[in-house]
Amino acid sequence: MSLSHQHDHDHDHDLHAPQSRPWRRLGLALALLVFLIAAACLVQVRSGEATVITRFGNPVRVLLTPGLAWRLPLPFEAAVPVDLRLRTTSSGLQDVGTRDGLRIIVQAYAVWQVQSDSEHVQRFMRAVQNQPDEAARQIRTFVGSALETTASGFPLADLVNTDPAQVHLDDFEQRLRQQIEPALGQSYGVRLVQVGIERLTLPSVTLGATVDRMRAERETIATERTAEGKRQAAEIRSAAERDARIIEADASVKAAAIEAQSQVQAAEIYGKAYASSPALYNLLRSLDTLSTIVNTGTRLVLRTDAAPFRVLVEGPPQLSPAPVTPPAAVRRP
Repeated sequence: MSLSHQHDHDHDHDLHAPQSRPWRRLGLALALLVFLIAAACLVQVRSGEATVITRFGNPVRVLLTPGLAWRLPLPFEAAVPVDLRLRTTSSGLQDVGTRDGLRIIVQAYAVWQVQSDSEHVQRFMRAVQNQPDEAARQIRTFVGSALETTASGFPLADLVNTDPAQVHLDDFEQRLRQQIEPALGQSYGVRLVQVGIERLTLPSVTLGATVDRMRAERETIATERTAEGKRQAAEIRSAAERDARIIEADASVKAAAIEAQSQVQAAEIYGKAYASSPALYNLLRSLDTLSTIVNTGTRLVLRTDAAPFRVLVEGPPQLSPAPVTPPAAVRRP
């Protein structure tokens, strides 16, 4: 009897087991469905990106804060990431004309990024359908057109010059930025971070004209400096001649004064000499006369007994001896 009871118990357990399994499977299926729906409603916003939530293809909101956010599952809403990082676009070599009619080959670059606010992100989406390559292509077109307009406002000497002070590339880049920046912001929602000249060269025709112009400028400068040097030399020479004349005149005046003073002193000396010894005076004056009229190149034929050569033959006149006073008589005691 116990065996039959045990058999009946096992039979009842097998009857209730199949009834509990469908509920368990249904709970697991519901939990999995809820998890899938929650996962489909979650969207992750990465750093350096903005996420645009579109509803049936139309942007409805922009998520800018990195992290997790909610949205309706597909097909109601979709998440489109927009890259906000910096990008660089080059214009390529452009043949443009300067204000003085010469051609240059210039290449510019632009550093840009989508502005991190809802309005500009949606504008970028509408303009290029979130295609950075298409945005770069259109920016390249903008830069090429702006290069042509900007170069027409500068002469070649302001862009290519041997004197660094004459080169105005900073002004060129500033004007280029002023032309590009408003259009990119209004049309594409793009912020222009930096724009600059990457390369600037000259075609062969322009290069020849530039070399000729530089040569002419150097010749003009050389001519001006030569003329300035000659003018300064003439001024220096004129001042030196004027100073020389003044110095010479002063020296002549001083020499005349010294000569007059010497003549006065000589006359006084002669007068004293004559007063003390007339014969010696005549001798000295004769010698002075000879020294003034006779030099190494003078040849004279004169009588030796004529003055002033007489003194050479006769000698100085004999001076009468002074009377000798006899000594006084001495008395002897």
